[in-house]
Amino acid sequence: MAGSVGAANTQSGSSVAAALALDGAFLLSPLGGLMVAEAVLGLLVWALIADTTYYLHAAYGWVMFVAIFFWIMTVIFLVIYLLQLHLKFHIIPWSLVLAIFNATATILYVTAFVTCSAAVKPTSWRQWDYNRRAAASFFACLVMVAYGASTFFSFCAWRGLGSNAATSQVTNHA
Repeated sequence: MAGSVGAANTQSGSSVAAALALDGAFLLSPLGGLMVAEAVLGLLVWALIADTTYYLHAAYGWVMFVAIFFWIMTVIFLVIYLLQLHLKFHIIPWSLVLAIFNATATILYVTAFVTCSAAVKPTSWRQWDYNRRAAASFFACLVMVAYGASTFFSFCAWRGLGSNAATSQVTNHA
């Protein structure tokens, strides 16, 4: 009796560990690497702007909204894919959701990058604000490019990455 209780605890403990296992292969994929880069660079964008007097300039409100919103959403998607939660919810077309998310992020980061770059004034009375805003513009450009690359890779994943129609239908419904 005591042996069976210990065996049950071991089995339930290993099933919990297996359920929460991280998908290291995802981090090594182009899409996973780009998600990590988007999270890190997006954090730099909004942290640099938040450290300035952005509230005095209305344009930076939009940049802060885009940077923080897409940073939070990217971290959520990263956790979903790392913990393989996307495999548990089969009804959601994750590749399509990710393609739409990345395309939307790319378009809105283009507007945020242009807005941030146009609002940087070299004649600012606070030199550290100028430096931080210029750096934020640079990192916003990098995040915009990363989201553009993610859009390409997620679109390829959604379309099946060159597989024919017969194999894509069989694997999608299996």
